[in-house]
Amino acid sequence: MKAAFHTLGCKVNQYETEAMKEQFRAAGYEIVDEEDFADVYVINTCTVTNLADRKSRQYIRRMKKKSPDAVVAVTGCYAQVKPEEVGALEEVNIVAGTGEKNNIVRYVQEFMEQRQNQQHIKAYDDLTTYDDRGIITSMESRTRAYIKIQEGCDRFCAYCLIPFARGHVRSRDPEEVVLEARTLIEQGFKEIILTGINTALYGTEEGFDYPLMADEEGFTGIEIIIKRINQLPGEFRIRLSSLEPTVINADYVKRLMKYGRLCPHLHLSIQSGSDHVLGLMNRRYDRQEYLDIVKVLKDYDPQYGITTDIICGFPGETEADFEDSLDMVDRVKFCKVHAFKYSKRDGTAAATMKGQIAGEVKNARIDRLIEAGDKAASEFVELCRNSVREVLFEEFAADGSGLITGYSDNYIKVYAEGTETDLNNLRKVRLIEEYKDGMKGEIL
Repeated sequence: MKAAFHTLGCKVNQYETEAMKEQFRAAGYEIVDEEDFADVYVINTCTVTNLADRKSRQYIRRMKKKSPDAVVAVTGCYAQVKPEEVGALEEVNIVAGTGEKNNIVRYVQEFMEQRQNQQHIKAYDDLTTYDDRGIITSMESRTRAYIKIQEGCDRFCAYCLIPFARGHVRSRDPEEVVLEARTLIEQGFKEIILTGINTALYGTEEGFDYPLMADEEGFTGIEIIIKRINQLPGEFRIRLSSLEPTVINADYVKRLMKYGRLCPHLHLSIQSGSDHVLGLMNRRYDRQEYLDIVKVLKDYDPQYGITTDIICGFPGETEADFEDSLDMVDRVKFCKVHAFKYSKRDGTAAATMKGQIAGEVKNARIDRLIEAGDKAASEFVELCRNSVREVLFEEFAADGSGLITGYSDNYIKVYAEGTETDLNNLRKVRLIEEYKDGMKGEIL
């Protein structure tokens, strides 16, 4: 029996797809590429925007066309939030919510025996316990490995469906996290990426408790995991997928600077540069608090890479509010801005707000935001010219140039002349000039 997977959305979904693949392998399935014939297709969906929902539906139909007799199982956030809509698609056999991914193999086997469509959705208030899927021992990438440390969110930003899709905050046992990190490092992975629905909320839920070591007095949250992984043997580095300024502040970030394996890069979502809009969004911080965090990072390393998300066209956003977002892009010099037009999501507070922005206004603003983000990225690259950074090379560039490519510690995509022996290895590289979507470098 063959099983194929398609993943939409965030790094957490990527991690969870790998966990499901391991479960199918253990059950005797051969894992094949999503473009190949399979007996089972699993689609791990996203629901951040209306576009994400539409992409999920497109992939569901596309996979069924490949093999009309195959079992199609749909899981993830879209399945959790809109199970009736997903289940109404004639191509779908199994709908499994975010809390049911651990049971996908069993549901597939049951369907093959009974040939009856199924829906398995846990209610929001039942999503209260971390459902550990065991230790991940491999990933498609042979260089960078994601480790999920946390599930759920309790921030309820006005535009966001994710708390409803993922449930209450619950954290993974730190011993399990460290064991998984050790296993992946021993398998040869050189970068461990800690990810979660809201990683800054790790260990904050009521009742979460873990034994502290003698030198960990006063430790809270994610620091305990970073400290313990930082002490593991081997040649590797640690990257945080993100930290939310709704949870952490400048003092918290400053505590993390002492861990030498931690990459000088952070995804720090600002969402808007306007205090007015941040208040409407229920983001729980203001411009200055965000800039205070940035100052800590840049004081530690002027070339510290900061990536971000910004929404334009949020209900009530004025032209002056939007200019505040552009101003923050210019001030911070993000190395990457992920720009989004506001997407109304039923069930969120923002969906019923007054002052919804016209589509043509959002289109004009996102064009300007993308332009500002590209300019900031170029300025960041220029700042890094002639510096020496650590790069993890992953593959030969797809353009046929013969160059190898990978990411620097501060998250610049680097191209350099190299050989097979440089792949999956950390190298010191002098960054020379802007090139394609990153920089050209010279291995030292």
